[in-house]
Amino acid sequence: MRVSKRASGALAVGAAFALVASGCSSGNNEGGDPGASKDGAIVINGVQPENPLVPANTTETGGGKIIDWMWTGLVEYPNNGGAPQNALAESIDTSDSKVFKIKIKPNTKFHDGTTVKAESFVKAWNWAAYGPNGAQNASFFSDIQGFNDVFTEDPDGPDGPKKAPEPSAKEMSGLKVIDDTTFEVTLSSPTAVFPTKLGYSAFMPLPDKFFSETPQEFGKNPIGNGPVKFVSWQDNVEVKLTRFDDYSLRDKMKIKDVTVKLYQDDSAAYNDLLAGNLDFMDQVPTSALAGDKWKSDLGDRAMASTSPATAFIAFPFYDKRFTDAKLRRAISLSINRQEISDKIFFGTRKPADSWANPLTPGAPAGNCSACQFKPDEAKQLLQEAGGFTGKLKLYYNADASHKEWMEAVAQQIKTNLGIDAVAVGVPTFAVFRGNINAHKMDGMYRAAWQQDYPDIENWVNPLLVTGGSSNDGLYSNPQVDALAKEAGAAPSLEESHKKFEEALKIVDQDVPSVPIYFYGQQSGHSEKIKKMELTNVGELDITSVEL
Repeated sequence: MRVSKRASGALAVGAAFALVASGCSSGNNEGGDPGASKDGAIVINGVQPENPLVPANTTETGGGKIIDWMWTGLVEYPNNGGAPQNALAESIDTSDSKVFKIKIKPNTKFHDGTTVKAESFVKAWNWAAYGPNGAQNASFFSDIQGFNDVFTEDPDGPDGPKKAPEPSAKEMSGLKVIDDTTFEVTLSSPTAVFPTKLGYSAFMPLPDKFFSETPQEFGKNPIGNGPVKFVSWQDNVEVKLTRFDDYSLRDKMKIKDVTVKLYQDDSAAYNDLLAGNLDFMDQVPTSALAGDKWKSDLGDRAMASTSPATAFIAFPFYDKRFTDAKLRRAISLSINRQEISDKIFFGTRKPADSWANPLTPGAPAGNCSACQFKPDEAKQLLQEAGGFTGKLKLYYNADASHKEWMEAVAQQIKTNLGIDAVAVGVPTFAVFRGNINAHKMDGMYRAAWQQDYPDIENWVNPLLVTGGSSNDGLYSNPQVDALAKEAGAAPSLEESHKKFEEALKIVDQDVPSVPIYFYGQQSGHSEKIKKMELTNVGELDITSVEL
């Protein structure tokens, strides 16, 4: 939830390997924006971002993929799914996995022409971690020494009358600028996975301008350091980007202009793709999957892949009706995931059977016993839990193809448990996510997670640890927290992964959410595109596009 990142929006995202697609067009701009550069322009699909575009405050893919294009971090994740490699970092050195000396490449630029310096990272990370700033990704900095001095917990939750205590410091003691191109990071304890995490958007640098205005002002006119820079944003219509000619890291853009068209209906986006008005769509609508219609529609412009992403239905733990683990397990066991895969997705999705997507390093396969279809056991557990009174609402964002499968899940719960379950659509993803983040859900709700970085830790800490950046339902188990902490401090990735596996065994008994399916991705591009690649999580690598 990268579904990176993040909670997935209107579209399925993710790919395990690079894909090259061939079209049959020239490099001209026919059919594009008549005012665009002679180097060419493309239009791709998107959804309205939940928040202004600030890296450390973006946890969903609508804004997340734009941030991924606009920023380049210390490391990057190759399109072929290989090990992370240095991007802006010249070197990341450590002798003990606790103290890291990070040297950045000199003289790289932000989009406003200012130089990216070591302090651009240190100031950005301190801002993100400082509790009163309210950054959704603050917990990603919890490994760093001094985090607990800058981030304090709200004692009675976000809706309670009490406020979080004022932090005792504004900056983490574990961050130190050495010179313009070097900084030192000291962690609270050795953490082998720390360098792997540094390609996630929470760790991006910020220019001085960010600190001279409000995050909302900056996020509506953001300044990054990536291959494209911001031009304009018209809410619910489009975000315009253009090539950053002073970009000096990895591949430069081969085209000039990119328009992200913000759709409220993925069928409209698909019709635009077929008509040549859209150049790339990362997930075709469910209606196009029947009989492989999308393949006959698109021909050699159809692209299929798998992805390190999982669809869930989550429980709001702040709603006392869902506090009994037997009830939660009963609901999960009443769902026939294979039937959902076969009848709704025509076999393009794999029924989920594990808590962390098995394409992720360290993630054990088949460890979700609650993902089995056992309607008789489900009925018994529901009875032991005292039943469920009233209507069970299952919310989803209606601006994408979620209606069919959410209604199918609701019907299965109704048929197999006798609960009055109903799927309820929320008009847009932005409104849907706003309700989730405000903890206003009075029922279960669709969720999804696309790995931010390739390690099982990314499926535990953000989603399942108390206070995690995307632990939207407020699940909490001290045993899971303790094991996750031990995993983080393990001296090797192998030992870390074993601890996370132990934590997931407890999660399997708690059932904090209901895994439904592993994503498959069915994408398409226009005849205008001659060559392109997808990133390791299925986003368009815009630097690869040739017309």
